[in-house]
Amino acid sequence: MKNKAVLELVDLKAIAAAAEAEALQNNWAVTIAIVDDGGHLLWLQRLDGAPAISAHIAPAKAHTAALGRRESKVYEDVINQGRVSFLSAPTVSGMLEGGVPILKDGQTIGAVGVSGVKSTEDAQIARAGIAAIGL
Repeated sequence: MKNKAVLELVDLKAIAAAAEAEALQNNWAVTIAIVDDGGHLLWLQRLDGAPAISAHIAPAKAHTAALGRRESKVYEDVINQGRVSFLSAPTVSGMLEGGVPILKDGQTIGAVGVSGVKSTEDAQIARAGIAAIGL
């Protein structure tokens, strides 16, 4: 039997605080979502001024990154390169850049999804959050 790292509340708070700081430093109004390795929502934070729809998109991006064990941008690129049939993949709806998996020792332990600004900026915020826990 293998042992696996899991996200704890202290990790969620650190990720969320660092992601929020990155967003606020750039005056970006976003929603930040953190999920476990099964894509289950552990944290949702909608900053003042963030569009209402971002509270749906951020968790979907995180869910996609966690289950796919890769950045959600990979799926966006696949679709943009013409494989539109991938849009029919079951239970995967956040196929836009901005979902970043949290990896520890080569294993996906969760993901961060951000929505509200340009996709590249969403991903930047997610990565800043993950960096806060040394990953």
